[in-house]
Amino acid sequence: MDDKDLYSGLIRLHVLHHACQEPIFGTGIIEELARHGYRLSPGTLYPLLHGLEKKGYLQSYEETERRQNRRVYRATDKGHKALAAAKVKVHELFSELLEDEPPKDLTSRKAAITPDPMHELAIQLKVTTLPSLRQGVSKVKDPKAQALLEASAAVVEGLIKAFDHYEKKRKG
Repeated sequence: MDDKDLYSGLIRLHVLHHACQEPIFGTGIIEELARHGYRLSPGTLYPLLHGLEKKGYLQSYEETERRQNRRVYRATDKGHKALAAAKVKVHELFSELLEDEPPKDLTSRKAAITPDPMHELAIQLKVTTLPSLRQGVSKVKDPKAQALLEASAAVVEGLIKAFDHYEKKRKG
């Protein structure tokens, strides 16, 4: 097996991440991925984009810029949800992959051995709960439901700030 096969899922997540932030297009995402060490040809990238679109994570449209047409991709609601769920899984995987790394000092060794449940909860709030609430606000039509979701998002943002404050005090 070629090592490049190991990175295909990471590349898909990277593409989805950028498509969730802003519209993307082939050449632009090839350049972005190259900045991170991934060398993809159009013959590799476009089937990947078409696959993500076929599965419902992206949608595309034609855009004309300077008399040239190009296909632009945006993440769908399904793509946003999939990325939020993937962030949790990626965090879990990276934590596990890096737990055997030699620590730089005793404090980081203790943190690597014993994960802080408060930190884990803050991550869950940031990558799953808050994005879901924000997406919900844009989906519902009932003003009362929107107000409830907006208030819930504000409460979660306050909790995240409290967790961040707790982390700073604990480390400082």
